[in-house]
Amino acid sequence: MFTLENVPRYQNSQSFSIILSALEQEGYSVNYSVVNMADFGLPQARRRLVLIANKGLHVALPTGAIPCGWYGGIAHLIPSMTDSQLLPKQRQALEKFLAGNAPRPLLIQRVGGRTQSKYKPGHLPCNTILRSHFTDHKGCNRSKFADIWLPDGTVKSLSIEGAAKLQGFPDWYEFSNESATAGSIIGYSVPPSFATQLFMSAQSILRGAKV
Repeated sequence: MFTLENVPRYQNSQSFSIILSALEQEGYSVNYSVVNMADFGLPQARRRLVLIANKGLHVALPTGAIPCGWYGGIAHLIPSMTDSQLLPKQRQALEKFLAGNAPRPLLIQRVGGRTQSKYKPGHLPCNTILRSHFTDHKGCNRSKFADIWLPDGTVKSLSIEGAAKLQGFPDWYEFSNESATAGSIIGYSVPPSFATQLFMSAQSILRGAKV
């Protein structure tokens, strides 16, 4: 079994074509598609190209995951996060939301949010977390990239631990104290929760094949 994950546009690259040719020459059955990691229980809208190649058996994408909004994924971490204040554009986004909706927890980006909504209600997955969110235009650490607004008026800065949880990392994983380094790991990684589902599914099929 061979797997690959990358950004959607990677399927148009020369290196992807080389990998496909090599797998087919070696007799692998190849399937790939662009999927949203939110469909696999990740509390984040994250579209990625996923390839699964099999030889001698069939391993498919896992199924049966329960959808999860960003608030449910990190609610237990919010009280320990650092207090923050909304920037003017964040406050505009908040006012826009409250004009037509009842107050509810919102994740409001400080950076990014140009192609997607700048805010996400708690029952929805958050926007895609990118490595660039954690560094400024000079490549230095950016301490804040998103804030959490709660209906009681509390504002918290989304922590590295919170971002890692939204990316599917286990609680025990330890990150660098530098946000740029930690952000690179989070932003570039395959969501560990998705990888776990995929390989547990593969493991059960392999065990069945051996029996």
